[in-house]
Amino acid sequence: MITINEIAKLANVSRTTVSRVLNNSGYVSDEARTRVLKVIKETGYIPSHQAKSLRTKQTKVIGVILPKISTDTSSRIVSGMDEVFSEKGYQILLANTNLKNEKEIEYLNLLKSRRVDGIILLATNINENLVNEIKHINIPFVAVGQEILHCSYIVHDDYNAAKTITNILIEKGRKNIAFIGVYELDYSVGVLRKQGYYDALKENGLPIQPSYISIRDFKLESGYKAMEEIAKNNNVFPDGVFAATHRLAIGAMQYLKEKNMKIPDEISVAGIGDSDLSKIYSPALTTIDLEYEEAGRKAAKILLWQIEGKKVHEQKITLGYRLIERDSI
Repeated sequence: MITINEIAKLANVSRTTVSRVLNNSGYVSDEARTRVLKVIKETGYIPSHQAKSLRTKQTKVIGVILPKISTDTSSRIVSGMDEVFSEKGYQILLANTNLKNEKEIEYLNLLKSRRVDGIILLATNINENLVNEIKHINIPFVAVGQEILHCSYIVHDDYNAAKTITNILIEKGRKNIAFIGVYELDYSVGVLRKQGYYDALKENGLPIQPSYISIRDFKLESGYKAMEEIAKNNNVFPDGVFAATHRLAIGAMQYLKEKNMKIPDEISVAGIGDSDLSKIYSPALTTIDLEYEEAGRKAAKILLWQIEGKKVHEQKITLGYRLIERDSI
């Protein structure tokens, strides 16, 4: 079997240069890199990652636990992570809980047993068992989407994002604004976004009407059913709807279109979480972009600091957001 030393000799470079090329780290001139890669290709050399793992005690693999692999939110966050990790030669191992809470702890333990270098959790429902497991995880760890004690996390400004989008509806003259939310087990989306809606109404002297509020799960069809429920329970139909997610908002718009309600002339609709669907649905959805790719990049950087042994305090980062006004208001 050919060795790094032989590669270095054939390419007329040092062993360090070959190592830098293989690990994509440190400075290597273009000429030297070309020679090394040419020799590697000609000899068919394959580096022994297993031997390297034993020597460095690193696998160069990051475990990422996400609630649902098919969502636009998850894919955008993972895309941001991959930008950072791929530059440093790390691979991502995805674990999909499919919104099953018990799977989070199961995957935490499984990834630890697989000797991943670190774990990132796209958190949804935080419970005592999960917090205790994270507290004793003993490997680099970062959470995204929820505040968790005793660890670094990246969260979105859900409260102010919700308040902003509700205020936009009020500025457009809407006074009877319905809210479609999710269950409070998800604190960021279920609690903070609803509170932002409440406070925007209060500060503008508008009443909170319980019959205008429907709480369900994250599915697109739940937005449809919530809008149907609100319509049946009110003699005065709302003139605005704020949905806690873009999927709920689009589900609500589908119901309104089937009932021949004109959007935005008769009723305005807005949500949170920009997506391709938000752009192509007609009318296009007014929403808030929560910088999901940036959340992934920041989480990856913090995890790498931990892996590299840098002395950093727990990082508690709240990202900004961007209002995107489209045709639905």
